[in-house]
Amino acid sequence: MIDLRIWLAAAVIGVVEGFTEYLPVSSTGHIILTQAWLEQLMGRELPFHESFEVVIQSGAVLAVLVEYWRRFLRLVDFRSASKGALGDGVGFAGLNGWFWLALTTLPAAVGGLLFHSMIKDRLFAPGPIAVALFVGGIVMIVLERVLPSHDEGGVDGIGWKRALGIGFIQCLAMVPGTSRSMATILGGRLMGLGRKTAAQYSFFAAVPVLVLAGIYDLAKGWGTLQRADLVPYAIGLALSFLVALAAIRFLMRIISHHTLEGFGWYRIAASLLVWWTLV
Repeated sequence: MIDLRIWLAAAVIGVVEGFTEYLPVSSTGHIILTQAWLEQLMGRELPFHESFEVVIQSGAVLAVLVEYWRRFLRLVDFRSASKGALGDGVGFAGLNGWFWLALTTLPAAVGGLLFHSMIKDRLFAPGPIAVALFVGGIVMIVLERVLPSHDEGGVDGIGWKRALGIGFIQCLAMVPGTSRSMATILGGRLMGLGRKTAAQYSFFAAVPVLVLAGIYDLAKGWGTLQRADLVPYAIGLALSFLVALAAIRFLMRIISHHTLEGFGWYRIAASLLVWWTLV
């Protein structure tokens, strides 16, 4: 029997995922909280498989590929590798670009394999998320007030050392409520990147991380997926793609005229709301 409430819940979660994946507010934290609020309203647990979140994240990945398709075409131009032996000589293109992405992805990939289950068992709950939102908001406000913003040639000027450094800082995002986007943006800013450059690189760095996480979770839960999952998954995926595309453009417009401090205050307000309603 078709339950339209489940389809509506999938649509809501897809919109939340798309809007929060690239904003520095924690998509994972918002999805967990949204599911908790929906379950309160519906008076029942949502029957989504744990791979649902991973599937709808694919829509956000597709949004980056569509929005920055020219940049990704440069990544598959492997002739660029002949100009610089996997160093800093050719910028974010060809094998050089993949090398930077690999360095950014490696720390989180290793950390995920070692600690993913433990973190999911202990920290995927409203209380820890509220704390991470609050602390992350304070950190964002402070850093945005003390760090200068300058741009030194865009993502082509990042270099492999910064790419690796951003990767280590990105490991903080394994804690739900922290935000992978916030970690990569502020990590880049701490290493001297301009706000716009750090944000764009956070988009690109999300692709391998989300793809690897998706493959890992789908492989674990493939045998338990059912035909009834198809429609909710498709709804969430489509809305995640459309909303993420708009969210990327929204963030870049914000960055062009303002700091990210407003997102810090949002995180603090959200943490207090979570503490009041769910903890």
